[in-house]
Amino acid sequence: MFLIDTTRQGQVVTDAIVNQSIDNYLVNDLKLPGHGLMMYVNQPAVIVGINQTVTAEVDFQYLADQHVQLVRRTSGGGAVYHDERNLIFEHIVNGDPQDGSKFGDYTVFADPILRALKAMGVADLGISQKSALTVAGKKFSGMTMFKNGDGYAAGGTIMYDLNVDAAHAALLPAGDRPHRGVASNRVPITNLRQYLAPEYQNLDIQAFREALLCHVFNVDQVTQIETYHLTDHDWAVIDQRLAEKYRTDAWNYGANPGFRQYQRLTVPAGDLHVNFTSQRGVLRRVALFGTVAPAAQLAQVAEQLVGVATTAAALTPILTQPTVTAVLGSATVAPLIDALTKEA
Repeated sequence: MFLIDTTRQGQVVTDAIVNQSIDNYLVNDLKLPGHGLMMYVNQPAVIVGINQTVTAEVDFQYLADQHVQLVRRTSGGGAVYHDERNLIFEHIVNGDPQDGSKFGDYTVFADPILRALKAMGVADLGISQKSALTVAGKKFSGMTMFKNGDGYAAGGTIMYDLNVDAAHAALLPAGDRPHRGVASNRVPITNLRQYLAPEYQNLDIQAFREALLCHVFNVDQVTQIETYHLTDHDWAVIDQRLAEKYRTDAWNYGANPGFRQYQRLTVPAGDLHVNFTSQRGVLRRVALFGTVAPAAQLAQVAEQLVGVATTAAALTPILTQPTVTAVLGSATVAPLIDALTKEA
């Protein structure tokens, strides 16, 4: 196993959208042979699974107020909150590294992390529900995987000292509203800091990362680890993938199960995300979400649009009702009609 250095020109990258896209580049484009490991830190962000509906997972007003990123990964699993006191680890495997790694086997990828944490004083470690790493029965990491040909990524979080209150505020309670897609299973979570040996309890996150990596690779210093450093060419391709897909609102906000079309509107009342599916000139599914109004009010407006023809003549009487303009604002009506009547 070798380390993959994700710094850029010597600078630590904490943009969660960038970090989330690196594994896709390593698996889909670069395809380094063997078994690599990267470990990085994100700025505050909510990461949702590829099969999740964002309206059922996040509080958009909180994300906007606190400048929290929303990022959709290309693997499954539930929604998680990251911040600068939280580590993310990802194993990148291409071909057969002949070390027992196997797609679908979370145990083999969790084992180096669990062994390192045990050496750092954490007791009562375990794995539950196949992919959750636990300490004293509480979850500190959720793992996911995705595969492409002979390459795949398998990783998860390591909650060192995560702002748990912020996580609860950013993520909606389970079952808060009906939705399609895979719902997150909210379970008791805990930070590792209190379980570590005293010498590891007051580290900044980068120092904790280095200490953990030294135990994973059984070395005294990180510089002793065999390392692949991302090149300028690597970053050029990553930037291209970001522009094409991973940094787009259509991917992070709009790629929700059951919807084919997406528009983001910036209006005086705030941001309005418009997800819909139209068939034969009729709206079959509509979701409105964002910061223009409370989620429940936006859902009520969206319900009135289902079954309506995708014409200005049909939409105008609904969207100009006083009860609707009180929710959306009158300045939203015209751009929303324009969005709903555009051909995919």
